[in-house]
Amino acid sequence: MSKSTYPLKLPLSVKKAAQRLAKEDGVSLNQWIAVAVAEKVGVVETADAFFARRAGKSDGINLIKFLKRSPDVKPDIGDEIQ
Repeated sequence: MSKSTYPLKLPLSVKKAAQRLAKEDGVSLNQWIAVAVAEKVGVVETADAFFARRAGKSDGINLIKFLKRSPDVKPDIGDEIQ
């Protein structure tokens, strides 16, 4: 695995929280941050793949047809667009 460095600037409160959590996990701050970034990358890539699969071959034309079939009623209280 190749590695690279990146000068990371964090707000002091975030750094202190990350240091505390890294200590609780028994790992270095660097390792804890690397794992946190890897987890975020995995979540975002998984979500992208999920939505790409869900969209499939859909297009806007079918969405417009679907919306035109919806009833013309007022939204429930609290659901209005403001």
